[in-house]
Amino acid sequence: MSDLIGLVWAGIISGSLYAMGAIGIVLIYKSSNVVNFAHGNLAGFAAFLVFGFTAGSFAEMSWLPAVLLTLAIMVAVMALSYLLIAPLVFKSDLTSTIATLGVGLVIQGLTQLMFGSNVVSMDLPLPRWRMQLGALQVSAYDLAVLAVTTVAIGLLYLLIERTRIGIAFRAVSANPFASRVCGLNLRAVHVFSWVVAGLLGLVASLLIVPTTFLSSTSVASFMLQSFAAAVVGGFSSLAGAVVGGIFIGVLMNLLSFYLSAEFNNSYLLVTILLVLNVFPKGVLAIRGGARV
Repeated sequence: MSDLIGLVWAGIISGSLYAMGAIGIVLIYKSSNVVNFAHGNLAGFAAFLVFGFTAGSFAEMSWLPAVLLTLAIMVAVMALSYLLIAPLVFKSDLTSTIATLGVGLVIQGLTQLMFGSNVVSMDLPLPRWRMQLGALQVSAYDLAVLAVTTVAIGLLYLLIERTRIGIAFRAVSANPFASRVCGLNLRAVHVFSWVVAGLLGLVASLLIVPTTFLSSTSVASFMLQSFAAAVVGGFSSLAGAVVGGIFIGVLMNLLSFYLSAEFNNSYLLVTILLVLNVFPKGVLAIRGGARV
């Protein structure tokens, strides 16, 4: 029982990170019907930028200014990434989705060119604090992940529900043709979704790296779970992305422990296939959950 409790808790923590990655994927899909396969490479590039600013590759800055500078850079990078595929978005959803694979490869190559292909480590500036609660062990890292995820999702909710650009995003997501007829700038909404997705990817990648390592492909591999979370929750549901992230995090932990960790990718693919066959529009759509 103690193992099960620990596995579920660890799954919730990792699932929170999957959820942030999935929200970024869903944001872009809801606004433009494009599945952004470059999401993981862009998030990994952002993590490397923070590493470069804090570890001396570019400068030796403290974490706060390094993260803020990287946020500013990622706004420009995400906007440029969208502009590269913008001519295709209104012509073909499939073509523009395939184009994101090219953007991802370009970003991966740029990452390797700037930082090399070596594996590096990067620790968050968190205290080495742990607390035992019965069979459950809680660390400062766990609480930081939950706090950051909650704040990020809360801010995103306020942004979408309480701001003009958020209302425009909801309108475009519901009916892009009617939104265009009413005078809304669809490209501006697309850029908004790409930028917000990139910032969420940066936050998720910084929290991912301490649990593994940082390389030009590690964050992109981790984001495969976020893709699965988006499938589970339904690609048009932000709330579903959160539910899907937690589900995938717990499920992968249980399967890895009780079966074998060597077949994690196989578990993930089987899960995606099962969900697409049983709940093709996501679990919340079947249960009548509200779309956000």
